[in-house]
Amino acid sequence: MSEWFHAQGNRQQGPLPAEQLIELFRSNEITLDTLVWRDGLPQWQPLRSVVDELGLIVPAVDAPASAAPPPAVPQPPILPPEAPYRASAAASATLPPPKKGLSGCALTAIIGGVALLVLVPILAILAAIALPAYNDYTLRAKVAVAADALHPLQAQVEHFAEEQGRCPGANDAGFPAPGDFTQAGLSAVHIGRFNNGHCGIEGTLAMPGKSIDGDLLWLEYDRDSGRWECSGESDNKYLPKACHG
Repeated sequence: MSEWFHAQGNRQQGPLPAEQLIELFRSNEITLDTLVWRDGLPQWQPLRSVVDELGLIVPAVDAPASAAPPPAVPQPPILPPEAPYRASAAASATLPPPKKGLSGCALTAIIGGVALLVLVPILAILAAIALPAYNDYTLRAKVAVAADALHPLQAQVEHFAEEQGRCPGANDAGFPAPGDFTQAGLSAVHIGRFNNGHCGIEGTLAMPGKSIDGDLLWLEYDRDSGRWECSGESDNKYLPKACHG
């Protein structure tokens, strides 16, 4: 139902629901001559002209033509303060409709819109920074898992080289097949002798769709020094620290 305004003194009161306007009339706080207005009315109207719309039941107020003239109506209040009005229909027609303040929903929508204008660019910047960093982190973790899967083979390679006096090869028994490490993110693992004479292990990274897919990871054993070295083709940011070149 529409919200109403009514004149009181030199001020306008409202908005208030029709039920409350009716209650004000019944409690004699306003009269049939009180000017009222709602959204949709072209100008302020005496309450008596909208009683049907409000469902307000009042005694008949229109006297027969032969009846004596009604008593004078007290001078109505001033609305707005700088523009006094008169009880005549012509004067009431000139009163401007009351200005409505923003509702709570409208204020919430405005605040929400401003917040979105500020937050969306910030979130976009954070996403542009965070997503590449997260992708690097996940790749680094997968390479670390692959490198850890090769470490148990080091003892086998070292033991074989000390006993046999040579590097193990693909045909030597006791070593896993090249495709036994797919669960660790390696498409193939080979054991043998590097061009520099070191024995060792070569793993091929399996990272489908990633820039490091197919990169090689090496663990080399120097029989003279008894030391192992780790290296790889990938960028250092993806390799374990022990494998940085």
